[in-house]
Amino acid sequence: MDIGNELGLIFCESLTEIVSTFSGFSLDVLPSEDSADGNDNNLYDITGVMGLNGKKSAVLFLSMNENDIRLLCSYMIGASIDEITKNEIEDALCELVNMTAGSVKLRLSGSEYIFNLSSPFVLRSQNLRIIAKNKTNIISKVIGNGEITIKLRVVY
Repeated sequence: MDIGNELGLIFCESLTEIVSTFSGFSLDVLPSEDSADGNDNNLYDITGVMGLNGKKSAVLFLSMNENDIRLLCSYMIGASIDEITKNEIEDALCELVNMTAGSVKLRLSGSEYIFNLSSPFVLRSQNLRIIAKNKTNIISKVIGNGEITIKLRVVY
């Protein structure tokens, strides 16, 4: 069993189910945008982050372009895309990270991946990258549907 693939599947399933439930968008795992050597860890404009702390710890990153999170947020809260504020975008992304991590935590209960969740927070940058130490595992998935794209990263 490849634990990276199994964890990646659990994170992707949790995220896609939450997005579908709260917005109606159906998302699929897309072909990876990463370079062939796996070192292209660039994120999009806005990134939600949460620490998953325990015997096996991880950090969850959900990254989107500004327009994509604005569209997703409008569906999540039922407001016109033009009415969505910066704070609502950031709150929606924090909530998406929080719900995804909570769902994963529930799915992994009973495994060695038992953890406590930190508070979610948002990073904004057009050139944000994840640089991890050697021998650090990174799950990297791109999830989308042609209207929105989410880059999911789990560093553990």
